[in-house]
Amino acid sequence: MLKELDVSQDASWKKRFRAPAIGWSAIATQNPDRGLVCTNRDGVYQLYAWDVQTGDLKQLTHHAAGVVGGSISADGNTVYYLDDKDGNEIGHYVAVPFEGGTSTKDLTPDMPDYASFYVTESHSGNVIGFTAAAREWGFRIYVMNQQREILFTYENSTLSQGPNLSHDGTIAVIANNEKSGTMDMALEAYDIETGKKLGELFDGKDVSVSPIGFVPKAGDERYLAKTFKSGFGRPVIWNPRTGDRLDIELTELDGEISPWDWTEDGRYLLLCQLNQAQYQLHLYDLENEALIKLNHPEGTFSGGYFTTDERIFVNMQDAQHPAHMIALDMQGNVLETVLKSGDAPGGQQWQSVKYKSGDGTPIQAWLVTPEGEGPFPTIVHTHGGPTAVLTQTYSPAFMAWVDHGFAVFSINYRGSTTFGKEFERSIYGHLGEYEVQDIEAGVQWLLDNKIAQPDMILKTGGSYGGYLTLMSIGARPDLWAGGMAVVAIADWNLMYEDQAETLRSYQRALFGGTPEEMPEQMAKSSPISYVENIKAPVQIIQGENDTRCPSRQMKVYEEKMKQQGKHVEMIWFNAGHGSRAMEQSIEHQELKMRFAYRVLG
Repeated sequence: MLKELDVSQDASWKKRFRAPAIGWSAIATQNPDRGLVCTNRDGVYQLYAWDVQTGDLKQLTHHAAGVVGGSISADGNTVYYLDDKDGNEIGHYVAVPFEGGTSTKDLTPDMPDYASFYVTESHSGNVIGFTAAAREWGFRIYVMNQQREILFTYENSTLSQGPNLSHDGTIAVIANNEKSGTMDMALEAYDIETGKKLGELFDGKDVSVSPIGFVPKAGDERYLAKTFKSGFGRPVIWNPRTGDRLDIELTELDGEISPWDWTEDGRYLLLCQLNQAQYQLHLYDLENEALIKLNHPEGTFSGGYFTTDERIFVNMQDAQHPAHMIALDMQGNVLETVLKSGDAPGGQQWQSVKYKSGDGTPIQAWLVTPEGEGPFPTIVHTHGGPTAVLTQTYSPAFMAWVDHGFAVFSINYRGSTTFGKEFERSIYGHLGEYEVQDIEAGVQWLLDNKIAQPDMILKTGGSYGGYLTLMSIGARPDLWAGGMAVVAIADWNLMYEDQAETLRSYQRALFGGTPEEMPEQMAKSSPISYVENIKAPVQIIQGENDTRCPSRQMKVYEEKMKQQGKHVEMIWFNAGHGSRAMEQSIEHQELKMRFAYRVLG
């Protein structure tokens, strides 16, 4: 039964949204007293200079739409980030002093604007590398010295990532999907001085190899990657100059194993095991070929790395605590909380459940229920991506629904990562088909188990999860009382015309071609093709400056909805692909809850 809608300023759900969290952190490789932190402690995710010894943070960026990506130089004196316009993720990389101030220095003043998600320095600090993508040239990867002179350029029309730089800045490793044409990547290594290709790490057309990074040790050119040749991710160590390779197969472990970091001497690897959306961290001793299971607390881990004093810094959260950073010893015991999150009300524990999709495929999902006996009004959620996975997190949005008497059911549909490459790749070329099957079967599971009230089920999600919301509302119209989509996809053909190049290449990889090459499939996979079927009211919250899910395709969708006499509520906000601000996130959650209450009467 629904509780009275509470939108007061001191509502528990608003307090959760206002609890500061740690997005990620990094430490300068040559100056371990200095680091970089992304946090929303002042209301919007920004970059902060971090005094590692004292824990003090100094805000470096002040963008209204926030800044969530960047890196710190090896000496700790400089921070790099993409200076974009209102969150559109297109602009130029700039350098700002660690001490702060208003001055920024453009790394590429003579270049047109570009899209990018990656900038880095070599461990020694002698060279800088970054990706610059634009429709005019595809993907370009540059390596320059500290005088901003370009030493190396790589260019490719296909999806490319990098560079990962060796300790001394003489080798660049780049990932691209040229050989597969899908999301499966191969690695290429280049000599920066000569431009010569040194070698490649390629495990077959249907096997992806993911880049991780070089050992942080002078004179050592071993490179760490992750291969999916067994069907699940496993570490592999490769020397690009010699071609030597060491596969760490770890057959005793289930699920996907992601290598995260090396110790400074190159002896130990930090590994993250993710099996059925559950985390476990390990060390791997390369000298003794021994696996060490760490004795850490349960939670969701979004990144970790070794420090120079034999500690492990890990970013973690759970249903009760926002993301914060803890220090572990080499056995996994908690030493201290390094970067705290804000205080906020806790949340209900999530329950991992499994059910079978329409064709028998096993699907994992998360269930959170309010107090009392069901059936409940229910929110069916899907994560973004699709190449992502939802694990148990501190979710103010989920808890806002639960506070008001809703059950929340979030599905790791086919296409999600960590359930094996077959599961992840099954959607390629025909997006939306299997995912909608998985959602439909999930709704039936909720009904069979008397969790969901049949006439009070609503669909929601953001980005690809918003896409699946619009697809489900159109392709399975009888399941839903309403739908709420955030920064969503409505028309793959128009998307491709307006997207940044980084996302155009991603779309080509997911479908296996361009809209011109496969127009019928893109139309079949587009929610706009199913508008005539829609029966339930739909609310859409979309960013005006979004270059991942651009505005024009959603305006066309809105117009078609109105022409067909469908109920659509369109809300635009002045930012890019989602909100990075606490108060704006609260506003969006309140809009969704008010919509749900209107729809459900």
